[in-house]
Amino acid sequence: MKKLSKVQQKQQALVINVADMLEEQARAEIPGMVQCWFDVEYHLFPGSLLLCFQFEDEQALEAAKPDLLKWQKRLSAAMLKKGVILKDMRKHLTFTLQGPED
Repeated sequence: MKKLSKVQQKQQALVINVADMLEEQARAEIPGMVQCWFDVEYHLFPGSLLLCFQFEDEQALEAAKPDLLKWQKRLSAAMLKKGVILKDMRKHLTFTLQGPED
């Protein structure tokens, strides 16, 4: 993997900070939420950012789906506070059963 530039390192720190904060809130509020992980291509940031909330089973995932928009709004607001504008918040957060290695 190519070494990240200083700007990309700052972007990574920002994304990790926001992801950790949202993960903490989600674990407290959403039953069955296992972890939050993200994928990003820093040369296409912020358009390539994708945060995933991983759930332990299909039942927990289905129960949480009505709250997806609320969490997308929280991600957008948290990124905006850090000075990053997400043009289409619906593209940047998803609920899944997949892990980061899948």
